[in-house]
Amino acid sequence: MIFHMTVRSYPMMRKTHLAARRAWRRLRPRLNSCFVGASSGPGHEDRSEDPSAVSAEKPPHMPVMLKEVLQYLDIQPAQVVLDMTFGGGGHTKAILSTVPEVTVLALDRDPTAISLAQQLAKEHFGRVKPMLGRFSELEDLLSNMNVKPGSIDAVLLDAGCSSMQMDEAERGFSLSKDGPLDMRMDGDRYPDMPCAADVVNTLDQQALASILTAYGEERHARKIASAIVEARRVSPITRTQQLASVVAGSFPPAVLYARKDRLNRPAHVATKTFQALRIFVNDELNELHAGLRAAQTLLKPSGRLCVITFHSLEDRLVKRFLRGDDLSNLDHFSQRKQGTKKENLSHEKSDGSVYWLPLRRKVITPEKDDVKENPRGRSSKLRAALRR
Repeated sequence: MIFHMTVRSYPMMRKTHLAARRAWRRLRPRLNSCFVGASSGPGHEDRSEDPSAVSAEKPPHMPVMLKEVLQYLDIQPAQVVLDMTFGGGGHTKAILSTVPEVTVLALDRDPTAISLAQQLAKEHFGRVKPMLGRFSELEDLLSNMNVKPGSIDAVLLDAGCSSMQMDEAERGFSLSKDGPLDMRMDGDRYPDMPCAADVVNTLDQQALASILTAYGEERHARKIASAIVEARRVSPITRTQQLASVVAGSFPPAVLYARKDRLNRPAHVATKTFQALRIFVNDELNELHAGLRAAQTLLKPSGRLCVITFHSLEDRLVKRFLRGDDLSNLDHFSQRKQGTKKENLSHEKSDGSVYWLPLRRKVITPEKDDVKENPRGRSSKLRAALRR
């Protein structure tokens, strides 16, 4: 297994992963014999060989805050733009259609997304350059294409999980659709990379609770972790709705949908558990940090950056990065740091990052009409900045 790809961390994340790493090192030797099936999940081998098959079933997802992204990126003709999360290609298609002679470097870690980018590249010869890889691999990928630091005019970073991934049950991201408990954004690129089933069936209760607390900000992490450990003693947890049922079973029936989303709609009690596992399996916060640092290196002076996030952990990281905080000294990034009055006052008086000038002081959120049209974007936040 190459689980170190998931738990490897920058200094800011070390304490967050400590309990999980220790438990994983103790139990990892059992995986080859005990959880071979769990790594791919039941039905995983039946996935279509054509990575673009999902696009034939339904149209790509709607791009989030498209109008705002185009406004703040302010792309000019013949510029070079880096779309760091191509996804369904909505933002890239809009850029190509509105700006003449622009070149888009399209990155995504998901082979399904890259297959769509390759199709788009055929339609716009020479204007779209697909790249399969993670944020942490970006600088090497661009170096191989002879793209030098400080040569890119605009960068869009759309964090989180794409609608295509959520819509395909076999990917294991959605608790409302039964499928193998996978959640790997890289698909089958790394066959030995552990999936969510490996995590819930292998880590001990303390490590599971740590993950749920850190990445799901789940108040009932211990209760849920205990329920998972009890359930897997009877049978391995390998399906999404199986896990959702286990989490739901640890709560009274009356509170199953007691939580509300931003549209005040009932939200399943397992939502934060699924978020936490997905972030942990894909090392999302460390990858986001790597992506922000890459954008800082790659952008020209006066180049523009737009970052879209979907939950508080991501937005908090982006906010602090653009503010110029030293993230390497944060012990437990996911917890809110109140700080002393003196520290808070110093931040208020600070001129901000030496690298970034905010294009808008407050975070940008979707308009009401946009949320009605695209409910999945209801929790999105956009931050835009100019590279000094």
